[in-house]
Amino acid sequence: MEKIDLFTAGEDPAYKVYHIPGIVVTAKGTVLAWCEARKRSAGVSDWDDIRILLRRSTDDGRTWSAPQSIANVPGPKTKNPFALRMKNVDPQDVTYNNPVLIADRDGTVHMLFCLEYMRCFYQRSTDDGLTWSAPTEITSALDGFRRDYDWKVLATGPNHGIQMQSGRLVVPVWLSTGTGSNAHHPSVTATVYSDDQGKTWHTSEIAVPNTEEWIDPNETAIIELADGSVMLNIRSESKKHRRLITTSKDGATDWSTPRFDEALNEPICMAGLVRYSLAKDGGKNRILFSNPDNLTRADGKEAPGKHRDRKNLSVKLSDDEGQTWAVNKVVEPGPSMYSDLAVTPGGTILCFYGRTGDNTGLSYYAGGRLTVARFNLEWLTDGKDGGK
Repeated sequence: MEKIDLFTAGEDPAYKVYHIPGIVVTAKGTVLAWCEARKRSAGVSDWDDIRILLRRSTDDGRTWSAPQSIANVPGPKTKNPFALRMKNVDPQDVTYNNPVLIADRDGTVHMLFCLEYMRCFYQRSTDDGLTWSAPTEITSALDGFRRDYDWKVLATGPNHGIQMQSGRLVVPVWLSTGTGSNAHHPSVTATVYSDDQGKTWHTSEIAVPNTEEWIDPNETAIIELADGSVMLNIRSESKKHRRLITTSKDGATDWSTPRFDEALNEPICMAGLVRYSLAKDGGKNRILFSNPDNLTRADGKEAPGKHRDRKNLSVKLSDDEGQTWAVNKVVEPGPSMYSDLAVTPGGTILCFYGRTGDNTGLSYYAGGRLTVARFNLEWLTDGKDGGK
């Protein structure tokens, strides 16, 4: 186990908070790790003046390039009207939000991101994240959702999307009418997909609606199962405090009835999900999952559907396509937040997550730092599965 801090509050005076970590490994083995860099304190929250920063590693995540800003939409920008209802929101701030990257098998890296939680853009890199194409707006593609849901606030991902074996690119999204006390609520979860390597995008059916049982489904992790179907692993504010699961044969239609996974606690926080399958061990299928595995509050005020302390970040392993989780290992016992997972060609597992790393008490936002934990399958399974 090795931990490397990639973004630390205070190192760059331009940013006060780093949040929303994501990570992928390209076809050539380059590791790309990205985040939202927020210019003010945690109190400004998601509507802050935000940029998207990326760091690269060509040695399995051991050393990293300097941060690079990778999203820039030219021209005038208008704040989402629903943001202006929130306290402390400056209409002059520019909010780039919810970046999602997909590592294509042909070497292309696809990227979706949002602007002001109301516009969506696509861009790509053909040199492992060194340079990026000019962003193309694809917001009109999301109008298809309006048949079923009149959204005013939207967000892709966050974390990474997937390329199915068929070649289809699939990215989870969440949508809100913005009519709640917070502009992000109420919300539903769905996907957008492309069958022509990102040239055009299309909307799925709503995967998880907002109901009395499934409350405000939003930030979603995604994986293709061994049978070719797509599974969504969904954050919500449901009173059950478990992760929601739904599947689709094509990642877009005929979603199964959502179910709560009793083995996956939900403190109300984004989670990570990735497949671990290497040629050297015969392609044995495993799925890894990460999130703050905790349902308590330091103040003792636990209530159904309300946030729990973000701590005890753990990685779980399933060898039966997410039906059960046989392995659980704590990566960060203290305050720990959003996370994403990736696996290098050599089998190194990378968990990119937020933590404070001190006693500042910033247990809700990443605040302190974003860290890559590097470890192998032997460490995760206490030597019971060495990948052979």
